[in-house]
Amino acid sequence: MRWNKISPLAAMAVGLALAQATSGTPTLRADDEAPKACSNRTLSGDYGSAIDGAIVPPSPAPSLLLRGLVMQHFDGHGNFSQVDFVTLNGAPEGSDWRPGTGTYAVNPDCTGTAVINFDDGRSLHTRLLVVDGGRQVMGMVEGIATSSIGTRVR
Repeated sequence: MRWNKISPLAAMAVGLALAQATSGTPTLRADDEAPKACSNRTLSGDYGSAIDGAIVPPSPAPSLLLRGLVMQHFDGHGNFSQVDFVTLNGAPEGSDWRPGTGTYAVNPDCTGTAVINFDDGRSLHTRLLVVDGGRQVMGMVEGIATSSIGTRVR
């Protein structure tokens, strides 16, 4: 039988049979990398994040919708600096970008913590999740329903 005379249904069956015969458990080659443990060095460089959440005060006060942007620079040694701009119910919390500094610790399982300190004496404690080999960091502020997802930009 010549290949140009095979029916489309038969061609599909042959293709499926070949796909099944060549599929299976992938094997690791010497140049494949095993997953690496995380550390403070995994979180290094500049990360841009969108902040999204709510501040839920005790009743009867209404919740406040929180949105913002933050640019953070992690030094790979447990220290960072940042600027953020935040709105509450659509109104800016400040007149310009607010600077902050802090410390962070990344665990071998890529979870971590950070403390952000602001010039006005306030601080925020956050939980971190470092993913995609350090190309992305997710954050959740402790005590309020606010989170962020940051992507490394430099």
